Parts: sequence; structure tokens; C-alpha cells
Amino acid sequence: MQQICNDLGFNERTKTKSLPALSSSILHRDLDGAPFSERWDYRSVIGKLNFLEKSTRPGISYAVHQSARFMSEPRDSHAAQAIKQIVRYVLATSDKGLILQPENISIECYADADFSGNWEPETAMIDPSTARSRSAFTITFAGCPLVWTSKLQNEIALSSSAEAEFICLSQALREVIPLIKLFKEIESHGIQYKFQSPIVYCKLFEDSSAALEIARVLKMRPRTKHINIKYHHFREYVKKGIIKVLPISTDDQLADIDTKPLPFSTFVKSRELLMKWSLDTSNYMIPSSQRMKGV
Repeated sequence: MQQICNDLGFNERTKTKSLPALSSSILHRDLDGAPFSERWDYRSVIGKLNFLEKSTRPGISYAVHQSARFMSEPRDSHAAQAIKQIVRYVLATSDKGLILQPENISIECYADADFSGNWEPETAMIDPSTARSRSAFTITFAGCPLVWTSKLQNEIALSSSAEAEFICLSQALREVIPLIKLFKEIESHGIQYKFQSPIVYCKLFEDSSAALEIARVLKMRPRTKHINIKYHHFREYVKKGIIKVLPISTDDQLADIDTKPLPFSTFVKSRELLMKWSLDTSNYMIPSSQRMKGV
């Protein structure tokens, strides 16, 4: 983190931010904006932020990935609106980290998607990726974050948010199924854990009832037959009861923090669920209208 601050010339007197991404706008290509003119290297800083995010900071996954999309042709607006925003937030939370508080021994996966959240009609003809939805998922073991991802989906979801959610669910389980097999193999070798022997199954939480229905009921439907068979790879695990697909409210969805920029109160709640931070606003410059009440 210190290397990143040094690159940007930030120090202890630098004004900090309470959010890693502006909740009022989505970062776009900004084709008419001024070219990148900062002295620091955009790609280098993105690489360091990506390392930081994948190591201990799942809360900045969305902001870092969204900024990384423009590495080939960054603009001044990307530096000011995105990179500096992230680093000011990281600076404000420099004494924080990923707090691990083991609670149980199960594998749990939280999957969420933002349907076509980057859509921008003005540039859609030259940048069709604005129509793609974003997948985000967090896999935990013993209640501790193990894997987290925020990325645009490879293809455009055509019908509704249910399709985007289902694609995200399928992508998440490509990470979960190998973990299940790994833990089964560890058990077969008689390796002892600090905890009791793990129950090797995955509870994958979705907040879309339509995606739940598609995942649970093994049939093709007229409105979803265009979904490529590659997204149904996990159905045998559901049928055998190895994977349980369960509902969860959006308020309790850990992955929501990595799907889109959130307002302060929602972001803090999601961050506390994910990283076990208690609310501490002492380092933030937070507008009074955004401060959480009763905390």
C-alpha cells in the first residue's frame, strides 16, 4: 500500500475518502476526455492495487476491476475519478485488514450479479461491453473469505437479470466444485483439522428467485433455452445434494459489495459482513447525510 501512495505522491496529510468508488456514477471510457497526463504509471498502479485487492481487500474488487478495464487508453478522468478515489480510500483504511473469525466448517458461496449495470447508450455502438453484466462471488470456508471475484461476464445476458444471476451462479461453482473435491481428498488421507471434520457441501446463496428455480429444477424452459449448456455443469451436484442452492436476502448478500458502486451506508454494512470491520468513521470525510444513524 505504501508503494502505491508513494507512486501517487500521497502522504498522511492527503484527504481521504469513505468509498473506493463513487456511488453517483459509473466509470466509462470517456472517449472525449483529456488523455492521461499524470506522472505515475497507470498500469503499474493497477497491478499493485490488484495485488492488494486479491491479498486482503475484497471490498475494493469492483473499483479496481472497473479501473483496470481502461489500462490500454486511460484518461485523466480515470485517474481522478477512479484510481485516486481508490487510493484515498485505502489510505483512510490503512490500519485495517481482512479479519478472520472462524465460525463453522462449511464451504459457503455467495453469488450476485448486476444486470447490464454498465449500459451506456451513447457509446454502446463502439463499446458493446457496456451491455455486459457483472458477476461477483465470494467463497468462504469456516466463515472466512477464501476466494472473491468481480468481473464482467463473457457474454451478454439477453433476457433478464435472472439469466445474469444464473451465469454468475454457474461461474462461482466452477471454483467451488474443485474445492469440494480437494477437501474430500484431504479427508480420505486422514489429515486432521484444527476443527472437527468438515461437512463437504456448498450452500450457494442467490437473491434471485428465478435463478434459484433454474438451478434447482432440472429442465429447459422456452425463455432460457438459449443459455448455453456450459452453464448447467453443476446440476448433477445439486441433484445428488452435494450442493444446496438456498435463498438469501439482498441485505445479507456478501457479494453485493463487488457488483456495483454502493452508497456509504450499504457499503459499510456489506463490508462489515465480509471483512468483519466494525464501523469507524473517524478517518473519513463523510457528509452528514450519509452517516449511519443508530450505530
